[in-house]
Amino acid sequence: MMTRKYFGTDGIRGKVGEYPITPDFALKLGWAAGKVLAKQGTRTVLIGKDTRISGYMLESALEAGLSAAGLSASLLGPMPTPAVAYLTRTFRAEAGIVISASHNPYYDNGIKFFSADGTKLADEIELAIEEELEKPISCVDSAMLGKAKRIADAAGRYIEFCKSTFPTKYNLRGLKIVVDCAHGATYHIAPNVLRELGAEVIEMGCQPDGLNINEKVGATDTRALAQRVLDESADVGIAYDGDGDRVMMVDHTGYVVDGDEILYIVARDELRRGRLKGGVVGTKMSNVGLEIAFQTLGIPFVRADVGDRYVMEKMKQKGWHLGGENSGHIIFADHVSTGDGIVASLQVLAAMRSHDLSLHDTRRGLQMFPQVLLNVRFSGENNPLLAQGVQAEVSRIEAELGERGRVLLRKSGTEPLIRVMVEGEHLETVNDYAQSIVEQVKLACADT
Repeated sequence: MMTRKYFGTDGIRGKVGEYPITPDFALKLGWAAGKVLAKQGTRTVLIGKDTRISGYMLESALEAGLSAAGLSASLLGPMPTPAVAYLTRTFRAEAGIVISASHNPYYDNGIKFFSADGTKLADEIELAIEEELEKPISCVDSAMLGKAKRIADAAGRYIEFCKSTFPTKYNLRGLKIVVDCAHGATYHIAPNVLRELGAEVIEMGCQPDGLNINEKVGATDTRALAQRVLDESADVGIAYDGDGDRVMMVDHTGYVVDGDEILYIVARDELRRGRLKGGVVGTKMSNVGLEIAFQTLGIPFVRADVGDRYVMEKMKQKGWHLGGENSGHIIFADHVSTGDGIVASLQVLAAMRSHDLSLHDTRRGLQMFPQVLLNVRFSGENNPLLAQGVQAEVSRIEAELGERGRVLLRKSGTEPLIRVMVEGEHLETVNDYAQSIVEQVKLACADT
């Protein structure tokens, strides 16, 4: 298979104003995608975005490109990534487009696609779009040009869908919840979902200005949320990332509950209620403590490559319906076709209600191993992970950890970073090991 030139593990992403996140490229990308994706007969593509200021520019360019290819655009405005996936299915659209760089700062942005089924595009479709990008842009006859319209009730439709995933016999009355929307795409969705289910809601990160998305708020920085939960004597804190496909939670003690723990809480609840279908899919980053806990419960567990598209692929192979990442991408295949932060948080709240437990108590039985994740920025074409010094240090540390720990090095699929993860029984030792590997990676980067 050809090597993809533009598409990474989560669409096309980069710094705004630098190729390929430019208006001229977005124009041609809309045209190329339109040429490839027009198969359903609706000749309409949905476009949603997060709250970055650059979303306006990219939205207009994509709309023009689609129109030149003869496809119409239905504009959703600020909308969580999973909402675009859901609405693409319900509107029977040719495809859905999300303009977002997820958890990245405002000066980054990205463009990713969903198929008519609401799933990430298959590799062969992305390759076909890339092939069209190499061709000169053309324009259909004037009578065939696409149109554009805004869908006014998109937010309301998605709010009702999210509520439908919460068991009707329960409600959230009596719960005080701090919800942090990262000044991102869930700001007008998540608080309303929780309020309509009966919770007392305290809002954070719900004042987007185009520049403050993910800035010291949201699922990638839960410090302010943890403190706010304590200050408000709240029962639960919930943090979404900028595009709403990740979630982290905070219990009443200020402890941060990550994606691995969310998987454990929901899987154990479904096992108790006889609703668990098969096992659970994690990733290479999933904590060894999660694997041990599932073994104790008799729940099958397998690891996929990092990235929610790979988790979903493994779930389909196994015929299982639950999977996710420790970063907070959680997929409930019975409800959604991609990671959905709001739906995931509702399933945890349902588990709390079904057993009348606090968030703190729902995770009992799970002993997480200390895990250190460090990032090293790099540039250039050479792969520092292949350097002899890096490989030798990893081999030494793996031998010392034995079966009670792991080392994982990988390139980020969305940023120019090398991610170094070390896991073991003792935090101080794990941290020393991670720092040692980072030094070797930095030396390798300097040599390139």
